Amino acid sequence: MNDKFNSEMLHHLEHDGKRVILIGTAHVSKESVDLVEAIIADVKPDTVCVELCEGRAQSIRQKDRWQEMDIIKVIKEKKAFLLLSNLMLASFQKRIANRLEVAPGQEMIQAMDSAETVGAAVHLADRDIRITLSRTWRSMGLWGKIKLLFQLILSLGEVDEISEADVEKMKQQDMLASILDEVGKSMPQVRTCLIDERDRYLTEKIRSAPGQTIVAVVGAGHVPGIKQYWDQPIDINALETLPPKGPLPGFLKWFIPFCICTLIIYGFFRGGASAGADMVVWWILANGILAGLGALIALGHPLTILSSILAAPLTSLNPMIAAGWVSGLVEAFSRRPKVKDFESLPIDILSVKGFWRNKVTRILLVVVFTNLGSAAGTFVAIPMMMKYL
Repeated sequence: MNDKFNSEMLHHLEHDGKRVILIGTAHVSKESVDLVEAIIADVKPDTVCVELCEGRAQSIRQKDRWQEMDIIKVIKEKKAFLLLSNLMLASFQKRIANRLEVAPGQEMIQAMDSAETVGAAVHLADRDIRITLSRTWRSMGLWGKIKLLFQLILSLGEVDEISEADVEKMKQQDMLASILDEVGKSMPQVRTCLIDERDRYLTEKIRSAPGQTIVAVVGAGHVPGIKQYWDQPIDINALETLPPKGPLPGFLKWFIPFCICTLIIYGFFRGGASAGADMVVWWILANGILAGLGALIALGHPLTILSSILAAPLTSLNPMIAAGWVSGLVEAFSRRPKVKDFESLPIDILSVKGFWRNKVTRILLVVVFTNLGSAAGTFVAIPMMMKYL
C-alpha cells in the first residue's frame, strides 16, 4: 500500500489467507470520509465491510423511512422507550455532524459508494440495532432505564459545548459509549451489550466476509476489541439471540399489585372502613396525580392528562396494562400525527423543543413520562397507606 496512507487509523490483519485492512473512523469526521474513499480506491478490495446492520443502512440512505412508522403499533408492542432512546441517540450524532458540516454516517455511505465504484461487494457487519438495544434493555433494571432516559435527555443539551477537537477524541470511543459514558460506569452490563458484544460480532462478520482482500470500516472505538478477539473463537448465534426475560421482573409485576391489594384489604380489617377508605384515596391520588404530572410534563393533550389520572390507579394493579400505553393511545388519537410530522422528524429531533413539538415524539414522551409518574406514585403511596395500619 502507498506510504501516504500510513495512519494510526489503519490496521492490517490476516485470517485464513485473507488480507484485512481495518479502518478505525470517527463517525462525524471529514478526515475519516476522505481516508475511506482513498483507501478503497487504492486497494480495490474484493469486499468492503461496514459497521452497519440492514436497518441502519436503510435509515442513512432512505430519508423518508420515518414516514413508514406505525406509532400505534410501537405503543402496543411496548417499544416506545426503545424508539425514544434510539431517536435521542440519532439526535446527538446528527447535531455533532451538523455542527462540523459532515453528514452522520457519511464515512459508511462513502464506503458503500466507493465499493460500488471499484466493483467490490458490500458486507453489512454490525448486529441488528434492534437486537443490540433489546439485549441492553433486558440487562437493565427500572432505575437503570430511568438513568438512561435522563442521560439521553441531558446529551441533547451538551452538543453546543463540543468542539471539533473533542470530536477527534471520539475516535477512541464508540458513539454510543461516548453518550452513555456515565451510565456505563455504574452499569457495566450496558457497555457489555453496546460495545463488547458488538466487538465480537464485528470481528466474526469481518473475518468471515467473502473475498481475499477486505477493507473494513468501523468506529475507532471498536478497533481494540476487534484486534483482541481476532484469533479467538466466537459463537455468533449466541450474540444474535435475545436472552429470556429474567424471572424477577415477571414475579414483581404480579407480586407488587398483590401486596398492594392485600395491604388495602388488611387496612379495612385492622383499621375499619375509615382507614381502608383513606388508604384507597391515597392510592388513587398518588398514582393519578403523579401519572397526570408525567403526561403534563410531556405536554400531553388535556384528554391525555385526564386519561392518565383515571387509568394509573387501575393499571398499576393490572400487570398486563401500563398507564403510559393508555395515555399514549389517547394522545395518538387526540392529536393524530400527520405526514408533515413524520417528514419533519429528522429535523425536530435535533432540539429538545423539537422533541416536545413533534406529535410523534410527543406521543413517545407521553408514554414514558406517564409510566414513570405512575411508578413513582406506587412508591409514594405505599408508605402513606401504611400509616393507617
